[in-house]
Amino acid sequence: ATTEATGSVYYLNFKPEADEAWQKLAATYTEQTGVPVKVVTAASGTYDTTLAAELDKSSAPTLFQCGNQGAINSYGDYCYPLDGTAIMDQMTTDAFNLKGEDGQTLSIGYCYEAFGIIVNKALLEKAGHSIDEITNFDSLKAVADDIHARADELGFDAFSSAGLEGSSSWRFSGHLANMPLFYEFRDDNVTSQPASIKGTYLDNFKNVWDLYTTDSATTGAALTTATGDASEAEFGQGKAVFYQNGSWEFANLTGEEKGFKMNPEDLAMIPIYCGVEGEEKAGLCCGTENCWSVNKEASEENIQATLDFMKWVVTSEEGTTMLAEEFGPCPFKSAKTPENVFFAQANDYITNGNYVVTWAFNYTPAVEDWRAGVVDALSKYVTGGSWDDVKTAFVDGWAAQYAAEHAA
Repeated sequence: ATTEATGSVYYLNFKPEADEAWQKLAATYTEQTGVPVKVVTAASGTYDTTLAAELDKSSAPTLFQCGNQGAINSYGDYCYPLDGTAIMDQMTTDAFNLKGEDGQTLSIGYCYEAFGIIVNKALLEKAGHSIDEITNFDSLKAVADDIHARADELGFDAFSSAGLEGSSSWRFSGHLANMPLFYEFRDDNVTSQPASIKGTYLDNFKNVWDLYTTDSATTGAALTTATGDASEAEFGQGKAVFYQNGSWEFANLTGEEKGFKMNPEDLAMIPIYCGVEGEEKAGLCCGTENCWSVNKEASEENIQATLDFMKWVVTSEEGTTMLAEEFGPCPFKSAKTPENVFFAQANDYITNGNYVVTWAFNYTPAVEDWRAGVVDALSKYVTGGSWDDVKTAFVDGWAAQYAAEHAA
């Protein structure tokens, strides 16, 4: 707040676990500037109904969450266009921002989660390789093939088990499936849920899946019952170099609770390479529903006070410290590096100009049913079935689930 602000801020927060941090930060800002900042936190699972009720009040929130296109469809008429504002000047990417039909930015992503291939750098080096060697699918495959061929001699394998049991299968029917969906949607400029997909990049999906399930100690029918805990333990106990998962795994791998206590310096996360042209410039798979919108129905003074507060949060020592501790990676120029190395690496890829692989799977119709079909097809494939079953589950399954969901 570099100018004398006369308005006030009312933030309707949607993360109960961050309430205390927001309350403290709001009090600090008021102490420094004299601008009143009220933070109200909706109870878990009630944000949408709370927001709808609060926006109807005369003292409505000036800052609130619109975390996906559905929320923009519902609340876009309340959203102040943020293009050209000071907060937008602080952003390092617009990959997480949401726009209205006219192309105006109505909500900005202020933090995100990431997933990719987690690497044990110490084991990789023990096998005579470096993470710098891996820049695309061919180089990933070359390294993994070499490690797998020498697994008995090394005492570890390339990939932890790609289990298809329910506690693990979402990593592939959801997160790995994101790769062909992302590239198809990027090619076709898809910006809302399509009624059908073509499966343009399913051969690339097959590339990675075959690598995961060949260069591993667990193959064939054993994959149908292999669990998420088993895969995590194989990696955490040093039995595998590579493990597909997300930034949320950092605490499990480095903490005391599960007994792995891995050294954070030995950990890295690299993109899921699948053989697409230009993927050397890919970043991690990143997405969020943590997005801010400003209420355009608020008074001019309150809108300005809110914009000033937002800028202070993402530039001040107090604000950037809180964001790093509570939310991890944040797409702002002054963002602090989080302790979680996966978050830090996600930020590094973006800062270095790599493209963000956004969460295209957010468009999946009847998501649980569609994923179940993909898992069933993958299970048949690993026990000797045809890859055509996987293509059918992807493409025909998508059209069928969309049609069922949109039936009159």
